[in-house]
Amino acid sequence: MNTEPQAVRYHERGKPEDVLKLESMPAGNPGKGEALVALRAAVIHPSDMGMIGGTYGRLPDLPAVGGREGAGVVLAVGEGVTELKVGQQVKMPEALGAWRQAVVAPVEDFIAIPNEVPAEMAAQAFINPPTALRILRDFIDFKPGEWIIQNAANSAVGVSMIQLAHHCGLKTINVVRDAETWEPILKDMGADVVVAEESGYEKKIKELTGGAKPRLGLNSIGGDSVIRLIRCMADSAKVVTFGGMVGDKVRFPTRNLIFNDLHLCGFWMDKWVRTHSKEEFDAMQAEIFDLMAKGALKLPIDSTYSFDKATEAVARANAGGRKGKVLITSDWQG
Repeated sequence: MNTEPQAVRYHERGKPEDVLKLESMPAGNPGKGEALVALRAAVIHPSDMGMIGGTYGRLPDLPAVGGREGAGVVLAVGEGVTELKVGQQVKMPEALGAWRQAVVAPVEDFIAIPNEVPAEMAAQAFINPPTALRILRDFIDFKPGEWIIQNAANSAVGVSMIQLAHHCGLKTINVVRDAETWEPILKDMGADVVVAEESGYEKKIKELTGGAKPRLGLNSIGGDSVIRLIRCMADSAKVVTFGGMVGDKVRFPTRNLIFNDLHLCGFWMDKWVRTHSKEEFDAMQAEIFDLMAKGALKLPIDSTYSFDKATEAVARANAGGRKGKVLITSDWQG
């Protein structure tokens, strides 16, 4: 018999190193219409830190379990449950917090994930790849061979966009701080051009693309970085902001706004989910799952920590120099 399941909880908002605690949190047995699910892998996102610190756009009641995204396996089902089977891979319920070794919840709180999707990819399938897919699909009606430009191209959304764009016959210009390190990694994923953030790439954009200018830009940094993106864009292009890593304001060069009819847009995956039907959501996720199962969409993993070292995992996720996401794993069996 395994030990009692644990969870990473916080009773007040603040810095993760100050407020996160590893605590016992019994799951119990599933009742009518419920399932018992054990975590297999959970991912650590910047938005998790925003929730813990109190700066994110949607905050859980306290005390709360950390983590928005993770994948688990069904260990048991309660009376009357036919939607899920023991052994089925599912998404951990985001509303309850994913950084827990086990949870009992109504079956409708779980989303089934094909078992063919590796657990470390399933744990990351619901935020960053869908964000990239929606931005790719919802803002520009592309023709094959057109260009997309993005900053923070080595982020989870960035590497998702590289692979999705490549899959769709589109080309990408990828801006990173350390091009020497990231160019071979991103090109292996399907990137066409990789440039350093302050290399002056915006002055030679047509040289880099063979004469074209991108009609879609992805910004998750802000400040001077987004200004450089804006100066690369085609007329009537759209620059979509979905994050603000440095906290600097997104500023619009006035001449580009006036003379190039540039559009500055925002995107939040949470809002998309709330404003679209279950059928649309399921279709989107099915596409993501299929690409992951085939190995056509892979998200790099920096490091993996066992659940008893979850707080160390959070510290690593907040450190610089990572080459992918940090995962928390568990083999709790009940």
